[in-house]
Amino acid sequence: MSESSESVRVAADAPQRNGHSRGSRFGSWQEHHRWSAGSSLRRLASRPLGSLLTIAVMGLALALPLAFYLLLGNVQQLGQALGQSQSISVFLQPGQGASQAQLLAKQIGDRPELAAVSVKTPQQGMDELAKMQGFSGALQTLDDNPLPYVLQLQPRDGTTAQALEQLVVDVRGMRGVELVQDSGTWRQRLDALLGVGNRVVLVLASLLALAALLVVGNTVRVDIASRSEEIGVLLLVGASGAFIRRPYLYAGIWYGLFSGVLAACVAVLIEWTLAAPVAQLSHAYDGKLQVGGLPAWLLLAVPLVAAALGWLGARLVSAWQLRKAG
Repeated sequence: MSESSESVRVAADAPQRNGHSRGSRFGSWQEHHRWSAGSSLRRLASRPLGSLLTIAVMGLALALPLAFYLLLGNVQQLGQALGQSQSISVFLQPGQGASQAQLLAKQIGDRPELAAVSVKTPQQGMDELAKMQGFSGALQTLDDNPLPYVLQLQPRDGTTAQALEQLVVDVRGMRGVELVQDSGTWRQRLDALLGVGNRVVLVLASLLALAALLVVGNTVRVDIASRSEEIGVLLLVGASGAFIRRPYLYAGIWYGLFSGVLAACVAVLIEWTLAAPVAQLSHAYDGKLQVGGLPAWLLLAVPLVAAALGWLGARLVSAWQLRKAG
């Protein structure tokens, strides 16, 4: 028996079952859901090329925002490795001793914007310079250590750029401070760039989700148009709009679910492709660059969201088409 004949038979039997008890009506409802899910899946399999093309278009469209999200997250990690949360260096005036450095460190450390304050001695600074290529020979010619004490200020996580800017202004005005070296401007630019990137990913995801919804809607529209005679027969035997729509709604769910799985697989493939060069980049920064992939919850959520988009597209188009047919 063909699917068209089977759907007409199920519609013709529905009124008889609806006259029975509530349990019978619920069982009939469950049976038709099972039949609709299986029938729509078999219909997709009966035309593999068209179904695969639709799924591929939707899957690649949904994979693009995932790829941009992955790129943006790793740019943020790169910014942190390059100094997004870099400590603020406070150079004391020459002649300031250890006691003055410790006292100033305690005074500045009471600020709520800071998580920690450390003191770097002139000898520690000299040792760091000695490890740099080209400095060891020049340092041996010095009679005295000309380097001052340096305070390293570590900002607290979540501190705003305005608060850090005010901190730098206040520290510069303290007695005994010669120079304050801060990357606040660079941090603000990076934060602004990441903010724009987040908004771009959101807009892109919204547009591509709309594109996926339209693709499913157009596919369902063509399917309904090709089965107009069958739908007319179903209406004649008393089938409700929900009954007729149900197979097309499941078709939209299948399209969305499979395209979401494809999008997640493409995102994982992109991660795997970039693993080797990213590992080399991390090694170049002495392991400070921690590159992450897409979280598991996002990869699991993509097929579910795509299935919901497929259902919505099929629901809107099928309701419109059946309203025209009625």
